[in-house]
Amino acid sequence: MSRTKKITVWVGGVLLVVVLVAWAFIHNIAVKGLPDYNGELKLTGLENAVTVYRDAHAIPHIYAQNENDLYRAVGYTMAQDRLWQMDLMRRATQGRLSEIFGIDLWKTDLQMRSLRITDKSAMVWDSTSADLKTAAQAFAEGVNTYIDSHLDKLPVEFTLLGYEPEHWEPQHSFNLIGYMAWDLTLPWSTEVVLAKLTEKLGAEMVQELVPNIPDYESVVYDGFHLDLSKTNIQAALWEATQPLYDLGLEVFQGSNNWAVAGEKSVTGQPILANDMHLGLFAPGIWYQMHVSIPGKLNVTGLALAGAPFIIAGHNDAIAWGMTNVMVDDMDFYEEKINPDNPNQYEFNGKWVDMEVRDEVISGSKGEKRTETLRFTHRGPIISAFKGIPNRAVSMRWIGNEYSNEVRSVYLLNRARNWDDFTNAARTFISVSQNLVYADVEGNIGLYCSAGIPIRKGDGLGIKPGWTSEYDWQRMVPFEQQPHVYNPPEGFVSSANNKSAANDYPYYISHWFDLPHRIDRIREMLRDKEKLSIEDFKEMHADNHSKLVEEYRPGVIAALTALKDLNSTEEAALANLDSWNGNMEADAAAPAIWEQWYLELMKNIFHDEMGDSLYKEFINQRLSPKYGIDHIWKMGNSIWCDDVNTPAVIEDLTTNIQHAFRAAVVKLSGEMGANVDGWKWGDIHKLTLNHPVGSMKILDKIFNLNRGPYRVGGSYHTVGPYSYNFNRPYDVTDGASHRHIFSTANWDDSQTIIPTGESGIPASPYYCDQTQNYVNNVYHNDFVTRDLVEKNAKFTLNLQP
Repeated sequence: MSRTKKITVWVGGVLLVVVLVAWAFIHNIAVKGLPDYNGELKLTGLENAVTVYRDAHAIPHIYAQNENDLYRAVGYTMAQDRLWQMDLMRRATQGRLSEIFGIDLWKTDLQMRSLRITDKSAMVWDSTSADLKTAAQAFAEGVNTYIDSHLDKLPVEFTLLGYEPEHWEPQHSFNLIGYMAWDLTLPWSTEVVLAKLTEKLGAEMVQELVPNIPDYESVVYDGFHLDLSKTNIQAALWEATQPLYDLGLEVFQGSNNWAVAGEKSVTGQPILANDMHLGLFAPGIWYQMHVSIPGKLNVTGLALAGAPFIIAGHNDAIAWGMTNVMVDDMDFYEEKINPDNPNQYEFNGKWVDMEVRDEVISGSKGEKRTETLRFTHRGPIISAFKGIPNRAVSMRWIGNEYSNEVRSVYLLNRARNWDDFTNAARTFISVSQNLVYADVEGNIGLYCSAGIPIRKGDGLGIKPGWTSEYDWQRMVPFEQQPHVYNPPEGFVSSANNKSAANDYPYYISHWFDLPHRIDRIREMLRDKEKLSIEDFKEMHADNHSKLVEEYRPGVIAALTALKDLNSTEEAALANLDSWNGNMEADAAAPAIWEQWYLELMKNIFHDEMGDSLYKEFINQRLSPKYGIDHIWKMGNSIWCDDVNTPAVIEDLTTNIQHAFRAAVVKLSGEMGANVDGWKWGDIHKLTLNHPVGSMKILDKIFNLNRGPYRVGGSYHTVGPYSYNFNRPYDVTDGASHRHIFSTANWDDSQTIIPTGESGIPASPYYCDQTQNYVNNVYHNDFVTRDLVEKNAKFTLNLQP
């Protein structure tokens, strides 16, 4: 062998060794956090043995002999799968994300600290029962046992970000009340945008963007009437919609739930369905779990990573699920600041001291930044967060009021009947939910469990803060909140729509979701005399659009009037004209429709708003839809006239036509001129993104993100795959789970989540349910022990 060849072979060998060493190093980082689901180990603090069975999806079924052992094992088991996600959510609620992601997140941390979530947790903890405290303490100790024994085997994110988790404290589980309350609250992101629009365009135009709720007939609690004639409560009556300065939502949260009574079920017993619509990402928000103390407790369903109890699910006696009430649970006040003392504000003719907190925010590289937060008796001064110059605006938020959702879910896990259920539900205040119910005795029901403030007027607009006139007086009493029990039609249902009829004496909200999903759900519930689990699966997957049903005749009429369509436009119109209104992934018409809707929105609103305001406006997602709906129902609007063409007055028909032509041009550019080749699923896709997955090299090395998956549906269908109007058509949120519970035989119940049980990207259970989720395929949710053992893939025995 020549010297050159020897050198080449030597260099090649060295490179191969380097590659193998690098691969081994990366592989070790990726897999070292994978837990062992089999075997036997000692768990400090146990009184008796605990058995953890895991099924084919690694979902744990935990059997213990007492509550202390059960929740200690739950903490250990959950930490096996979701430790980094638990720490991430904890840091978010504490305002400590900068410590791991860098000081650039200081504004996010400061805003989260202004919510005083940890203060709320301490308040709730102090009033919590001893049994619940004991369970939370056992859970925390189980988590900490796992942390202490796995510091050299932590999930990959800890290595990538260069830190170790701190011990879990019981109150950290209570922080999740604040996390969910903030994630589901409504009036945060819209007020500045609409205030800017009002300043630029006037109140009359902005008023058309605000829903007139009395016009919408589909209500959750149909038939519920409240007579306050014999009480001394001053109710806030429905009022005509006023020009809006601040109302909206931060992230749209839709959900569906329904239940049928035995007379509408093929089993002769109630069946209940639930799918809560939240952000879709990896790892997913929910942790599937079944826990049992034989003879005392047997409950299965969904838990939040970091909390020990089942939030939505069933036990041996009842099943329950949730949808967001969409309550207006946040008000804003303009404060008068003392010119001689920036830490005082005027209230009822006197200068009052603010609470002042100096917050030190630490960065991942040791940087320190000190910022000041100020609070009135209502809450934080939020002007800086919202970009409101030269004004001091404070915020009162339901998340700072007393509530105890941890108590609620603890008691729901143990409820045996409607009375137990409603007793549990009464402390659902900060996280306002429509709680659906079904039991083995044949009963069904639905209860609006919410913190509904009683205040002067309807809560819209920035109110004068120098007087107590607009302060919250109290909350609507639980007994007077809308509810139904065993209604004569044999079913209950909700989909974030209007809560109660117009004669309900309290103001709940203006910003319910439009009724397209609830109308379709009730249409399907009425279509069959009796329904089955398979029928419920089809309902979960249903992509027929009532929005399309309502608007399409007007669209077709406007487009048919055009006499100069080119061949591509003619083909697109033919697709819409023959379309059945189903948002199928392999159809062209849904793509044409969605692009037309976006173009219509742009045609109507952009010319008056301009680029910047328009982007802010459509980022809200409810305001634009209500604006379009109002204009559609009116048949025309001042918004329809293009201010850039003063010689021409455009109407709604003109905008429909222009939007259609623009949509065809857009889709032709993306998918070619052949309309038959257009597919909704080719542009409408779901990608499950990991929090660290935005760094492409890390995603490529550790396979953090999953997808994309072609999907149908949209935000206006029962089977939802929603997107942000500023970033069409990347799916951002949808059904965070699908559950169907059969009270006739709990083992017939079915479920699926978008991701998987594990939060560790190298795990085979990280996103093992995703393809089935996209295909609307479910798996069993066994709770009978012999079936659990028969279908167990792993068994872990925990010993004292």
